Amino acid sequence: MALLRERPVRTAAVGRPAALPGLVCAALGVAAAWSVHLLLPDIPMLTAAVVLGVVAAHLPRVRGVVRGAARPGLSYAGKRLMRAGIVLLGLKLGLDDIRGLGWASVTMVLGVVTATFLGTWWLGRRMGLPGDQPLLIATGYSICGASAIGAVSDAADSDERDVATSVALVTLCGTLAIAVLPLLQGVLGLDDASFGRWVGASVHDVGQVVATAQTAGPAALGEAVLVKLMRVALLAPLVAAVALAVRHRRQAARTAPAAGRTRVPLVPLFVAGFLAMVALRSTGLLPSAALDLAHTAQELLLAAALFGLGSAVDLPSLTRTGVRVAALGLCAWVVVAGVSYGGVVLVTG
Repeated sequence: MALLRERPVRTAAVGRPAALPGLVCAALGVAAAWSVHLLLPDIPMLTAAVVLGVVAAHLPRVRGVVRGAARPGLSYAGKRLMRAGIVLLGLKLGLDDIRGLGWASVTMVLGVVTATFLGTWWLGRRMGLPGDQPLLIATGYSICGASAIGAVSDAADSDERDVATSVALVTLCGTLAIAVLPLLQGVLGLDDASFGRWVGASVHDVGQVVATAQTAGPAALGEAVLVKLMRVALLAPLVAAVALAVRHRRQAARTAPAAGRTRVPLVPLFVAGFLAMVALRSTGLLPSAALDLAHTAQELLLAAALFGLGSAVDLPSLTRTGVRVAALGLCAWVVVAGVSYGGVVLVTG
């Protein structure tokens, strides 16, 4: 059973003049998302960026621009700026952070990611979701939300509509987690540290993890961020595995790179950059001011990318598979929350 399906050849490059209107739209979207976050701090800027992108794509007076002159630049943002943001995401994680978790917690995270990814992907295929949607939704739920979807879709050469649908679903469920999970802390009998680990293991986007865990205090927030960054570290091997699957698929189909496709690298350049940033952070040489600057740049780049991806969502066409997509999202949410809760109980018990 193949993870990936063949995609049409894409050879057209986006020139700078063609991309400019869309990049300006993305910048305006980032400014609006930042304003929303300032007014409503509980809403992460990245979540706001996706929602605003979807809204912009359906406003009567804006839709024509988003679907027309701005589309090349918005697509560029959704792909290229996403790569740059993922590279900077590596500066959030150091090897000392992983060692600090302990082997039991690391094993728990590996189990949660594996079970969520395989279970969601298998269920999505059984439900008949089109294209790479099962793969992308599984990636978003198991690793780090929209950022992971962007990374894997780049390696898989996924259709932009599949990417937009997956991002919208994962962002919606991650946003709901901000409101729902804190209500379950007392019901499930979790102390603050355990609640933080559960949030870090089950919520998708880093910003959503912070927004959810901070409701239980600094101890929960610290544990949540550490566990979440361990999940982020698994992005590199997952993307490498997808790139390897693409290479094998093309070889099996006898599709030569010269026939209109570039050769797929085993480790894409932006993933190598991500790993390089992890190594750099691990040296301890970077001052806190540099890390703060990189964090701000990463947030802005990812917000622009997610606004671009959100603007590609077409709600009328989404309704054709909407019930199945929503059902998969609900099932995946139950899987990741249940498996991560069991893992936290085993580790802390």
